[in-house]
Parts: sequence; C-alpha cells; structure tokens
Amino acid sequence: MSQRFVVIMAGGKGERFWPQSRLARPKQLLPIVGETPMLTQTVERLPELVPYENILIITNREQRDAVLACCPMLPPQNIVAEPMGRDTAAAVGLAAVLVGRRDPQATVAMLPADHVIHDVKGFCSVLEAAFGAAEAEPRLVTLGISPDEPATGFGYIQKGERVARSKGRDVWKVKRFVEKPDLETAKGYLASGEFLWNAGMFVWSVPSIRAAISRYVPDLAAGLEAIEKDFEAGKDTDDTLAEHFPSLKKISVDFAVMEKADNVVTLAATFDWDDVGAWPAIVKHHSADASGNVVRGAGLVHDGTGNLVVSTKDHLVAVIGTEDLIVVHTDDATMVVSKSRAQDIKNVVKGLGGDPRWKKLL
Repeated sequence: MSQRFVVIMAGGKGERFWPQSRLARPKQLLPIVGETPMLTQTVERLPELVPYENILIITNREQRDAVLACCPMLPPQNIVAEPMGRDTAAAVGLAAVLVGRRDPQATVAMLPADHVIHDVKGFCSVLEAAFGAAEAEPRLVTLGISPDEPATGFGYIQKGERVARSKGRDVWKVKRFVEKPDLETAKGYLASGEFLWNAGMFVWSVPSIRAAISRYVPDLAAGLEAIEKDFEAGKDTDDTLAEHFPSLKKISVDFAVMEKADNVVTLAATFDWDDVGAWPAIVKHHSADASGNVVRGAGLVHDGTGNLVVSTKDHLVAVIGTEDLIVVHTDDATMVVSKSRAQDIKNVVKGLGGDPRWKKLL
C-alpha cells in the first residue's frame, strides 16, 4: 500500500502582519493566534494522520533556520528551502518530486502553514476522507470550507454533482473556481448552498499531480524532470534547486492546474477555519473587553472601542479616545492604522525597501 505524506507550504512573506512579521520571520513563524508559532500548530495537528518523518516543509532560504527552530520534531532533511519564490505550482511540483523519491505512488496533502484550526479531530477526519478520495481514483482533491457569511476576501468553489463517498463524506465534482466576489455576489453564493470557500488545501497522488502538470504546464514539468535527474545523480539539494528553480514557470497551482483539470473534486470541511489574512482577523480569536478592545502584551485602552493593541511585555502602549484602530509596537517599529485600512499595510512594507534607512525593518 502506498504511503501518505503531508507537505506544508511555508514560504510566505506575511506583509499584512508587519511590523511583527518580517521576511526572515513572517506570520507563520509567529504566535499570531495561540502561544506557539502557527507553523508549529499546523505540524502538531498531523501525527494522527501521518508520522513526523512523512511531513515535509517547503520554505525559503531566509526562513529555513527559523523553520527548523519551530519544528524540532521533524527530521532536518524534511525542511527544503527554495532559492526564490516561484509561486505554488512550482512548490507543488517540487513536493511531488521529493515525495516521489520516497514512494512513487504516495498520496500527498498540500497544506498552508498559517491557518487557524481549533477542531483538530474534525480536521483529521476530513483530511482522512480526502486521502481516501484521492487513493480511490486519480483525482485532484481540494478541501472547501462551508461558508457562514458572505465573505468577499476568499475565492470560492462551486460544487457540481456528487460523484462518490469517502469515509462517510460526500465527494463533489468541482464545477468551477471563482475569484473573490463583491458583496452582492457573495450573498448569492451563500444563499445558493452550492459554494464553498477555497482554503488552498489539496490532496492527490504523486502520479495524478505529475500527470496534470505535464498536461497543463509542460514547461514546468520539464524543469521538474531536470531537478529529478540531478537528485537521482546524487547532486546536493540546494545546488540543484539553485540551478533549476529560477527558470521554473511562476504561476499558482490554481491557475496552472486546478481551473483546467477535469478530475477535480471537493469535500466540504466541517471543522472551524480561518486564514487570518490581516491584523483585524485575529480579534475574534482573543478575548475582548466590554468595549470590544483586544489587548495583547503591555497595553491599555481608555475611553475607546473596537481597538486592537499589540505590544511587547515591557513596553506600555496606551490608546485614548479612539475607535477601530490597530496599534502594533515592536522593539524597532510602531504602526498605527485604522482597521478599515489594514490591507494597506503591505503598501507600507513595499515602501520600506525603497528607503535605505528602513530596509532593516523588512
């Protein structure tokens, strides 16, 4: 019987969580929600499904040391660093090559590093069913989240006909993927009952995803074959990736494969889920005072409502007479922004790179 593996994609920049998040230590390596780094939480959900030796992490060179520190339970050789980001299709293809060297018929779950999931038992149950669906037929399985609000910040998956059952759960053919909608469209999606949030979690066999990449992204497939040949010849992993990775096609796996393939199915997740994409999203994961203020670290709010204050344990941040502000203090930077403008933080981060005084804050 083929083995099961999990590959965690952990190379994101986490720009929307600046100034805590930095290039060398982004969101997934921080305790944004909970007491341990989000990547550590992701790994610790998995031993019920796969042994630690079958969990791999794809990150980048700037973050590799921090990833190793977050995940001492994993073999060091399971932490693989891309020399540069080439988007998720390249990461998925590299994962298939790496896992395929251990078991050419293996089934692989590809998971993001930074999602908040409290219901570990429910998560494992759904993922177990997804593994079963991918092992039963040459399918590309994606997990969808049952929406509970007309969210405009997520992409959506439209369910088609039911094609199977796996571990007592329905498996639906994917009719289409849709981009982030406006509010009225999202309301329609919610009312129809046909749509799920796209969580970016996938399960497939090594042969299935390699075949899909060869069919839909042949130039990427050629680059992966070159990497595989160097691995087979015993060439060092870092040297091999440094040689071939820069020329790989830069495209997301959604655009490259999932939106084109005819064997894509989905399971509806029944566990709680949040991708905490920006500072305002963490508020619901922490206790608020009577006025809706959330304070982490040394902070206080006087005569204010709906504020989020994050500071170090020994630097007091006082917020007075304000509404819906985000105030984040670190040892070398302080940010103040309206909750409604939180998505603009990434623009500030981009600006730091153009000023030699502030590059150290990236």
